Amino acid sequence: MPIVSMLQAGQRVPNYIFFYVILLGVFYFILIRPQQVQQRKRRAMLGKLKKGDRVVTMGGLHAMIHDVDEDTLTLELAPNLRVKADRSAVSYVRGRKPESIPSPVSESGPPRP
Repeated sequence: MPIVSMLQAGQRVPNYIFFYVILLGVFYFILIRPQQVQQRKRRAMLGKLKKGDRVVTMGGLHAMIHDVDEDTLTLELAPNLRVKADRSAVSYVRGRKPESIPSPVSESGPPRP
């Protein structure tokens, strides 16, 4: 007998229906919602990629972004070794390109004894 007709006839709804509703709610908040949040963060991370970022690809390659197009990136794996990859191939960002560190030797040369 359908639930709507049971309610209209004044009969009790079986308890197992409430169990299934609660079970669906638990699945939503434990499994589905966290995955949606994680996907949202990943899309935001991929959208913020820019030249000079140090990244790790899904294949485990450590590289620096040399050029950014709409859907592709040019990654520099080593000096003068560049490859093209899809934007979605980036697993995570390790950081920005390090700033130039000033040399410990001053402009006037090494210190004199």
